Amino acid sequence: MEPKRFINLFRDITTGIVLEAIAVVLIAILLVWLSQKLLPWVANRLHSSRRLFVLALIPTIRIVVIISAIIWIVPLFIELTVQNTVAILSVTGLAIGFALKDYVSSLIAGIVAAYEMPYRPGDWIEVEGQYGEVRRIGMRVVEIVTPNDTVIFIPHLKLWTGLIHNANNGGASLMCVVSFYLTPDHDASAVRRVLEDVALSSPYLKLSRPVVVLLEEQPWGTHYRIKAYPMDPRQQFHFMSDLTARGKDSLRKMPVSFARIPPEQSMDLGADSRP
Repeated sequence: MEPKRFINLFRDITTGIVLEAIAVVLIAILLVWLSQKLLPWVANRLHSSRRLFVLALIPTIRIVVIISAIIWIVPLFIELTVQNTVAILSVTGLAIGFALKDYVSSLIAGIVAAYEMPYRPGDWIEVEGQYGEVRRIGMRVVEIVTPNDTVIFIPHLKLWTGLIHNANNGGASLMCVVSFYLTPDHDASAVRRVLEDVALSSPYLKLSRPVVVLLEEQPWGTHYRIKAYPMDPRQQFHFMSDLTARGKDSLRKMPVSFARIPPEQSMDLGADSRP
């Protein structure tokens, strides 16, 4: 009885079925390849939310194409009765449990990521200390490019256990923070006005977003932070460099002195400067 069930699991394989399956696979590969080539080309010619929306279509199209191909191909080779479906799911579950647990977990996390969207192409994220722009979302990994132009592949598996910091969360606005450290004996209101003018006169500034200058008194001096937004998230490092250079030039013209931060506190302050 069991051998009969096993034999009835598969259909009679003919040349036509094989050719049809090959055609479906080739068409699926072509569609995925075209989406990965054409959509980034279109996105690079758009700005702000339109660019991010087009980039976000890439993983969605890939998932739809792959699932459609599987739905088309499986019935060509397998007789999908209730018994056969249960048998296939049982065998697949055992294979996943013993051999491919981590890999399949990353695949499932990739499907979850496509719909929950903790990151999208064009987002700037930080995962386990690695910060960069999401360039591509694959089925198993997300590909980011760091400010040093290093490509890092992060498994979607990190969704289950790690923290994901998203600086712009699918939008066109990304806050940048630039810090200055001064000795305490100075006119704080005057310094604050100068730093606001520095931010408002930057050619990279996004005028539709607010500019805020915050200050915090420390035992060694005063910590100033400019919080502002560049026109495009990809300009964040040029924006921060511009604010830093012109801010230092403006402060040097004032009766203020730059503070020397104790080594034990410099690491904590450095973490606050990341956008």
